[in-house]
Amino acid sequence: MLSQIVRPLVDSQIRQLANSQATYSTLVTTIAKWLSYLGVKAQVTHLAHQSGQIKVSLSVGKPTTCVSDDWQKILHNLDQQKSVSSVSAYNQIVPSQRSKLQRLFAYLIQISQPDRKSNPNALSHLLHNLNLDEFMVLGIRSALKVPQSIDRLLKELDPDVVALALPQALEIALLDRQLNSETETAIIAMLKATKSNSKLDLDKIGA
Repeated sequence: MLSQIVRPLVDSQIRQLANSQATYSTLVTTIAKWLSYLGVKAQVTHLAHQSGQIKVSLSVGKPTTCVSDDWQKILHNLDQQKSVSSVSAYNQIVPSQRSKLQRLFAYLIQISQPDRKSNPNALSHLLHNLNLDEFMVLGIRSALKVPQSIDRLLKELDPDVVALALPQALEIALLDRQLNSETETAIIAMLKATKSNSKLDLDKIGA
């Protein structure tokens, strides 16, 4: 699995950082290298520690797998609208698609976080960290009560909706810093589903 290859590598780099005599410059290079594993070209422009965390500013270039037209549209959209949260984006999805998306999130929790599924406090904490609105959370809680089928869900979900959900899907899957075989299969299936339509068009989703 990808996590079994990348995570030990990152752990090794962390140990090197801890023993480095040039921590700042080494960390600048290492962060850019981490992003390069995802095909993202990035340059660290500022680095500082604050309250037990490392604050990073990045300059990000076009990812290697990104189509030039898509990258230009992203830049154009950023000029038109400074930020669009995932919550507001989900609100633009038609109800039938939103319901299936709730079931998809429920499925990922069922296969990757079974302990949290049966623990009300742990489940509440997980759902809160996903930054979803109350309506989405209620739908996920309801969907958790019954088994879900990812094959059926991915056939019925618009590829753009799947792409929109990927960041939070990964957050659920990697909460314990590892992927089990079921979760990895689900994430790969989601990635394949997004490739059938790589252009994210929120107007279309809400049509």
